Amino acid sequence: MNSMDYSLMFVTDDSVTDDDAFFKILEDSLKGGATIIQLREKNCDTYTFYKRALQSKTLCHRYKVPFIINDRIDIALAVDADGVHIGQKDLPYSLTRKLVGTNKIVGLSVSDRDQAIEAEKLGVDYIGISPIFNTSTKKSDLASPLGIEGLQIIRPLFSKPIVCIGGIQTNNVANIIKNGSNGIAVISAISKAAFPEKETKKLKEIIWQAGIRP
Repeated sequence: MNSMDYSLMFVTDDSVTDDDAFFKILEDSLKGGATIIQLREKNCDTYTFYKRALQSKTLCHRYKVPFIINDRIDIALAVDADGVHIGQKDLPYSLTRKLVGTNKIVGLSVSDRDQAIEAEKLGVDYIGISPIFNTSTKKSDLASPLGIEGLQIIRPLFSKPIVCIGGIQTNNVANIIKNGSNGIAVISAISKAAFPEKETKKLKEIIWQAGIRP
Protein backbone atom coordinates (compact mmCIF):
# COMPACT_ATOMS: atom_id res chain seq x y z
CA MET A 1 0.00 0.00 0.00
CA ASN A 2 2.94 2.34 0.49
CA SER A 3 3.49 2.85 -3.25
CA MET A 4 0.27 4.84 -3.14
CA ASP A 5 0.18 8.57 -3.69
CA TYR A 6 -0.85 10.15 -0.39
CA SER A 7 0.12 13.66 -1.48
CA LEU A 8 -3.37 15.19 -1.58
CA MET A 9 -6.13 13.60 0.48
CA PHE A 10 -9.54 15.24 0.36
CA VAL A 11 -11.57 14.48 3.47
CA THR A 12 -15.22 15.06 2.69
CA ASP A 13 -17.14 17.74 4.56
CA ASP A 14 -20.09 16.34 6.52
CA SER A 15 -21.49 19.86 6.97
CA VAL A 16 -22.51 19.68 3.29
CA THR A 17 -25.82 17.88 3.71
CA ASP A 18 -27.21 18.46 0.22
CA ASP A 19 -26.19 15.46 -1.90
CA ASP A 20 -25.98 17.39 -5.16
CA ALA A 21 -23.58 19.90 -3.62
CA PHE A 22 -21.67 17.17 -1.79
CA PHE A 23 -20.98 15.10 -4.89
CA LYS A 24 -20.24 18.18 -7.00
CA ILE A 25 -17.46 19.14 -4.55
CA LEU A 26 -16.20 15.56 -4.45
CA GLU A 27 -16.01 15.30 -8.23
CA ASP A 28 -14.38 18.73 -8.48
CA SER A 29 -11.67 17.54 -6.08
CA LEU A 30 -11.10 14.46 -8.24
CA LYS A 31 -10.93 16.56 -11.41
CA GLY A 32 -8.48 18.86 -9.66
CA GLY A 33 -6.10 16.06 -8.79
CA ALA A 34 -6.93 14.70 -5.33
CA THR A 35 -4.97 11.45 -4.97
CA ILE A 36 -7.04 9.77 -2.26
CA ILE A 37 -10.51 10.41 -0.84
CA GLN A 38 -11.60 9.87 2.75
CA LEU A 39 -15.34 9.85 3.44
CA ARG A 40 -16.03 11.35 6.86
CA GLU A 41 -19.54 11.42 8.27
CA LYS A 42 -20.03 12.17 11.96
CA ASN A 43 -23.69 13.16 12.13
CA CYS A 44 -25.79 11.24 9.62
CA ASP A 45 -27.55 7.92 10.18
CA THR A 46 -25.96 4.67 9.08
CA TYR A 47 -28.17 4.18 6.02
CA THR A 48 -27.41 7.68 4.71
CA PHE A 49 -23.70 7.08 5.33
CA TYR A 50 -23.92 3.78 3.45
CA LYS A 51 -25.62 5.37 0.43
CA ARG A 52 -23.09 8.19 0.30
CA ALA A 53 -20.28 5.67 0.57
CA LEU A 54 -21.56 3.61 -2.35
CA GLN A 55 -21.92 6.63 -4.61
CA SER A 56 -18.60 8.10 -3.48
CA LYS A 57 -16.74 4.86 -4.15
CA THR A 58 -18.22 4.64 -7.65
CA LEU A 59 -17.15 8.22 -8.37
CA CYS A 60 -13.64 7.74 -6.97
CA HIS A 61 -13.03 4.56 -8.92
CA ARG A 62 -14.22 6.28 -12.10
CA TYR A 63 -11.23 8.60 -11.61
CA LYS A 64 -9.02 5.69 -10.48
CA VAL A 65 -8.53 7.23 -7.02
CA PRO A 66 -8.50 5.12 -3.81
CA PHE A 67 -11.48 5.53 -1.50
CA ILE A 68 -11.32 5.09 2.27
CA ILE A 69 -13.79 5.47 5.13
CA ASN A 70 -13.23 7.46 8.31
CA ASP A 71 -13.81 5.45 11.51
CA ARG A 72 -16.69 3.26 10.39
CA ILE A 73 -15.29 -0.18 9.66
CA ASP A 74 -18.80 -1.58 9.15
CA ILE A 75 -19.42 0.88 6.31
CA ALA A 76 -16.00 0.19 4.80
CA LEU A 77 -16.75 -3.53 4.75
CA ALA A 78 -20.30 -3.03 3.46
CA VAL A 79 -19.16 -1.10 0.38
CA ASP A 80 -15.77 -2.84 -0.02
CA ALA A 81 -13.87 0.42 0.35
CA ASP A 82 -10.15 0.51 -0.31
CA GLY A 83 -9.43 1.10 3.34
CA VAL A 84 -10.22 2.89 6.59
CA HIS A 85 -8.79 5.69 8.69
CA ILE A 86 -9.10 5.27 12.45
CA GLY A 87 -8.41 7.45 15.46
CA GLN A 88 -6.93 6.69 18.85
CA LYS A 89 -10.40 6.15 20.36
CA ASP A 90 -11.71 3.86 17.61
CA LEU A 91 -11.27 0.09 17.41
CA PRO A 92 -7.62 -0.91 17.96
CA TYR A 93 -5.43 -1.17 14.89
CA SER A 94 -4.84 -4.91 15.36
CA LEU A 95 -8.57 -5.65 15.40
CA THR A 96 -9.22 -3.27 12.52
CA ARG A 97 -6.58 -5.04 10.44
CA LYS A 98 -8.10 -8.42 11.28
CA LEU A 99 -11.53 -7.24 10.18
CA VAL A 100 -10.58 -5.53 6.92
CA GLY A 101 -7.81 -7.90 5.84
CA THR A 102 -4.27 -7.43 4.69
CA ASN A 103 -5.01 -5.92 1.29
CA LYS A 104 -6.77 -2.79 2.58
CA ILE A 105 -5.30 0.56 3.60
CA VAL A 106 -5.40 1.28 7.32
CA GLY A 107 -4.36 4.76 8.47
CA LEU A 108 -4.14 5.98 12.06
CA SER A 109 -4.32 9.47 13.55
CA VAL A 110 -1.46 10.38 15.90
CA SER A 111 -1.05 13.44 18.07
CA ASP A 112 2.29 12.86 19.79
CA ARG A 113 5.60 11.01 19.51
CA ASP A 114 4.52 8.03 21.64
CA GLN A 115 1.55 7.34 19.35
CA ALA A 116 3.86 7.59 16.33
CA ILE A 117 6.28 5.09 17.87
CA GLU A 118 3.40 2.70 18.56
CA ALA A 119 2.12 3.10 14.99
CA GLU A 120 5.58 2.17 13.70
CA LYS A 121 5.58 -0.98 15.84
CA LEU A 122 2.12 -1.92 14.60
CA GLY A 123 2.99 -1.50 10.92
CA VAL A 124 0.24 1.01 10.15
CA ASP A 125 0.09 1.88 6.41
CA TYR A 126 0.23 5.62 7.04
CA ILE A 127 -0.27 8.03 9.92
CA GLY A 128 -2.20 11.26 9.98
CA ILE A 129 -0.60 13.92 12.16
CA SER A 130 -3.66 15.58 13.65
CA PRO A 131 -3.81 18.48 14.05
CA ILE A 132 -0.74 20.07 12.49
CA PHE A 133 -2.19 23.58 12.94
CA ASN A 134 -5.28 25.08 14.57
CA THR A 135 -8.49 24.11 12.80
CA SER A 136 -12.14 25.06 13.10
CA THR A 137 -13.43 22.01 11.21
CA LYS A 138 -13.11 19.59 14.12
CA LYS A 139 -14.01 21.07 17.48
CA SER A 140 -14.15 18.13 19.94
CA ASP A 141 -11.54 15.59 21.15
CA LEU A 142 -8.82 17.59 19.47
CA ALA A 143 -5.24 17.56 20.71
CA SER A 144 -3.02 20.63 20.71
CA PRO A 145 -1.50 21.46 17.31
CA LEU A 146 1.89 19.83 16.77
CA GLY A 147 3.15 22.40 14.30
CA ILE A 148 6.18 21.98 12.07
CA GLU A 149 8.31 21.23 15.13
CA GLY A 150 6.07 18.27 15.97
CA LEU A 151 6.31 17.00 12.39
CA GLN A 152 10.10 17.23 12.58
CA ILE A 153 10.08 15.17 15.79
CA ILE A 154 7.74 12.48 14.45
CA ARG A 155 9.26 12.11 10.96
CA PRO A 156 12.29 10.05 12.08
CA LEU A 157 10.07 7.83 14.22
CA PHE A 158 7.80 6.55 11.45
CA SER A 159 9.15 4.90 8.32
CA LYS A 160 5.99 4.90 6.21
CA PRO A 161 3.97 7.77 4.75
CA ILE A 162 2.89 10.69 6.91
CA VAL A 163 -0.10 12.88 6.05
CA CYS A 164 -0.77 16.12 7.95
CA ILE A 165 -4.24 17.51 8.62
CA GLY A 166 -5.62 20.56 10.40
CA GLY A 167 -5.54 24.23 9.45
CA ILE A 168 -3.89 23.59 6.10
CA GLN A 169 -4.12 26.31 3.47
CA THR A 170 -2.12 27.22 0.37
CA ASN A 171 0.26 29.39 2.42
CA ASN A 172 1.55 26.53 4.63
CA VAL A 173 1.49 23.48 2.35
CA ALA A 174 5.05 23.82 1.04
CA ASN A 175 6.50 24.08 4.54
CA ILE A 176 4.73 20.87 5.57
CA ILE A 177 6.05 18.95 2.57
CA LYS A 178 9.58 20.32 2.86
CA ASN A 179 9.72 19.18 6.49
CA GLY A 180 9.04 15.54 5.71
CA SER A 181 5.33 14.99 5.25
CA ASN A 182 4.34 12.78 2.32
CA GLY A 183 1.12 14.66 1.86
CA ILE A 184 -1.69 16.78 3.23
CA ALA A 185 -5.30 16.07 4.10
CA VAL A 186 -7.76 18.92 3.77
CA ILE A 187 -11.45 19.49 4.28
CA SER A 188 -12.49 23.13 4.19
CA ALA A 189 -9.59 24.26 1.99
CA ILE A 190 -11.43 22.47 -0.82
CA SER A 191 -15.04 22.15 0.37
CA LYS A 192 -15.41 25.83 1.28
CA ALA A 193 -13.55 27.14 -1.77
CA ALA A 194 -15.51 29.17 -4.29
CA PHE A 195 -14.09 26.91 -7.02
CA PRO A 196 -13.10 23.54 -5.49
CA GLU A 197 -11.53 22.12 -8.65
CA LYS A 198 -9.37 25.21 -9.14
CA GLU A 199 -8.33 25.18 -5.47
CA THR A 200 -7.43 21.48 -5.64
CA LYS A 201 -5.25 22.14 -8.67
CA LYS A 202 -3.55 24.98 -6.81
CA LEU A 203 -2.81 22.74 -3.81
CA LYS A 204 -1.51 20.03 -6.12
CA GLU A 205 0.82 22.46 -7.87
CA ILE A 206 2.25 23.65 -4.55
CA ILE A 207 2.85 20.04 -3.50
CA TRP A 208 4.66 19.35 -6.78
CA GLN A 209 6.80 22.47 -6.43
CA ALA A 210 7.68 21.43 -2.88
CA GLY A 211 9.15 18.20 -4.19
CA ILE A 212 6.47 15.51 -4.39
CA ARG A 213 5.60 14.36 -7.89
CA PRO A 214 3.79 11.25 -9.17
